[in-house]
Amino acid sequence: MNKWTNFKFLLFFLLFFSLPALASNIKGIYINGGTVMDSKELNYLIQRAKATGIDTFIVDFEHASNTYQKNVAQLRQNGIHYVARIVVFPEGGTPDRINSIPYREKKLQQIQNAIAYGAEAIQLDYIRYNTSLGRSDQHVSDVDNVIGWFKQRVNVPLQVDVFGITSFGPEKHIGQDVRLIARQVDALCPMDYPSHFQPFAPHSAKPWQTVYNALTALKSQFDNKVPVKIIAWIEMSNYHYILTNKARQKYIAAQIRAVDDANVNGWYAWSPNNYYDNLFDVLESGQDKEGHQDS
Repeated sequence: MNKWTNFKFLLFFLLFFSLPALASNIKGIYINGGTVMDSKELNYLIQRAKATGIDTFIVDFEHASNTYQKNVAQLRQNGIHYVARIVVFPEGGTPDRINSIPYREKKLQQIQNAIAYGAEAIQLDYIRYNTSLGRSDQHVSDVDNVIGWFKQRVNVPLQVDVFGITSFGPEKHIGQDVRLIARQVDALCPMDYPSHFQPFAPHSAKPWQTVYNALTALKSQFDNKVPVKIIAWIEMSNYHYILTNKARQKYIAAQIRAVDDANVNGWYAWSPNNYYDNLFDVLESGQDKEGHQDS
């Protein structure tokens, strides 16, 4: 090799091995419809998010309004990515609703409104069958078709929330198969919450192990060559158990470390009432960097 080739090889070597391993490079929080309309509360979350490296807000979108438009514009002005969350089939779908084109078109109008307001990506949630309808290969096919229908009509990146159980294989009650869904979307967002895996007590007591095992199992379905981003949902509390703030912070930090250790693309934090002070405190104090497993 000549000197120029040697130099380029050395430069590549130094750059490549000086980069950190892929970890949680996406950090986001969920914002409900009430919070996005509350300018004071939203501004508080924006300022604390910026101070702790959170770069994405996943914001519910239902109805277009001037206040909604004005407030999500604040996100972009503060360098925060706006992802619009669309609940497709509340409580899960039925065959009639899942196969209804007029119903899909109503949801598509919501998506188009959100994009007009500056949404950089669309996240589809509750895109599944109701769990009471039994197991069926048809459920899997129908859900895959619905996702494909939206993908053909949406011109920004598409994300899909999937149940935590789908990390371990197809779930034919709800109709979610991540191997099929991944062919049609830009990101999978698994809800691998420790509170959702049975038996509840041992999974809740080991949040790192629960999240890490689920994410590595999901990746193994693709032979560890996942063709899309994986952005994992983590939870801010465990609804089965009452925890002190200190215990909640430990619980949150363990989930973040699990996402890092599983080497996926990042995390989104879920709090239905948008209480994120414990998350902010974890990030500010560096608890998410202390150790790599459950204590």
